[in-house]
Amino acid sequence: MSEKESEPATTWMPVTAEERLVVEAMKRGRPISRNVIRDSANADTFGARLADRVARFGGSWTFILIFLSFLAGWTLLNTAILGPRREAFDPYPYIFLNLFLSMLAALQAPVIMMSQNRQGEKDRLHAANDYEVNLKAELEIRGLHDKLDLLRTMDWQDLVAQQRRQIELLTELVERQDGRRGA
Repeated sequence: MSEKESEPATTWMPVTAEERLVVEAMKRGRPISRNVIRDSANADTFGARLADRVARFGGSWTFILIFLSFLAGWTLLNTAILGPRREAFDPYPYIFLNLFLSMLAALQAPVIMMSQNRQGEKDRLHAANDYEVNLKAELEIRGLHDKLDLLRTMDWQDLVAQQRRQIELLTELVERQDGRRGA
């Protein structure tokens, strides 16, 4: 896109730094889209990836079923199997189980929050990339509209010029006809 062609696309709106980068990419014919998922995956730390895995597993049906099985097993073991023999290591009301569940919740909550924060950052990167791509598409469409308007104007001017020429020719023909009749 030449300098003159890009002018109409930028005159209709204020241009921020990000928008200027998009316009520069358009001028140079460079793509603006990028793989945000790959870019963010390359920047991930071990802790961030671990937080995502823990949150993904903690929010799955597999975790729920395993956890329900664990709770049922704990309760069954301490109540029905070891309870009657008075050998239960955590008799009802399961104080040790409550401690374990509290510690699990205390660890799981910040891990899930870290994962959500990372997901929010990924969403912001996606939104910024989408904005840049949409802006470029909008500017390209605007440029195409300007070119179509220019072509339409040029065609209109050509048609008007042809019509004038045809009127001149018709006028000459009418004058010749009138000249022959008068003679």
